[in-house]
Amino acid sequence: MYDIIIIGGGCAGLTAAVYSARAGKSVLVIEGETFGGQITAAPKIENYPAIGSISGMEFADSLFSQAEHARAQFEFSTVTEITDGEIKIVKTEDGEFSARSVIIASGSKHRKLEIEGEERFAGHGVSYCAVCDGAFFKGKTAVVAGGGNTAFSDALYLSAICEKVYLIHRRSTFRADNVLIERARNCNNIEIITDTVIKQLIGNDSLTGIITESNSMQSEIKTDALFAAIGRIPENEIFKNIVELDSDGYIIAGEDCRTSAKGIFAAGDCRRKSVRQLTTAAADGACAASAACAEV
Repeated sequence: MYDIIIIGGGCAGLTAAVYSARAGKSVLVIEGETFGGQITAAPKIENYPAIGSISGMEFADSLFSQAEHARAQFEFSTVTEITDGEIKIVKTEDGEFSARSVIIASGSKHRKLEIEGEERFAGHGVSYCAVCDGAFFKGKTAVVAGGGNTAFSDALYLSAICEKVYLIHRRSTFRADNVLIERARNCNNIEIITDTVIKQLIGNDSLTGIITESNSMQSEIKTDALFAAIGRIPENEIFKNIVELDSDGYIIAGEDCRTSAKGIFAAGDCRRKSVRQLTTAAADGACAASAACAEV
């Protein structure tokens, strides 16, 4: 039996492992896909404090090595269920593990556009985070796909960096707050295009343009970047009977990362929060580990 089991080996989970193991607790990290999480696919990270520039893979490898050096243990498997109780049972596809506390750091995944060329240009013009990658396109042209607050916030953020920003939405109405819509409409270098869908991405080694369709007519827009801002999908379905989720499927937990279930904590992108960045994932991992260590 372990003191703490951490579900998820991304930035939040591995940070929690470092803090927990350094506190002298026995720790198991269970990850079903890639240790390091989604950040491993990022060509560059330039917004993490004290690190000028590093690739996502280098960052993830370094964090994993740090957790390993702290003597955290690792299991590569997919978690299927948690049985709550004074002792928590974490079931996976390869067996069961028990612990006094559990930290859920399952993350969330970006909702994809599901269009031709999206996978090919991911990291080479296609991005799902304007704050993370916007600076790479300073003085260039960018397209934002979406119609909610995130899409309009991204467009406004990029307007201060890029020469031209297109915001493309498949409907004529928006889900975004009116104040954001008006700001975008009044921004000289943002062009809002409605009732339009993106059909295809084009380019060679990197993105150079998109094909759009409106009223059965196709057009090409030349662009250096496409930022998809159509939402995220939290990886919390299997926990819905254990901890309280909000209407979007995120785990409800405060800044101390405590959930509705005693001894179960949530950290990182799977938790309900307003900002999801590497820095906030690391902060959550530290907070969740500190709270979990206090209970075991």
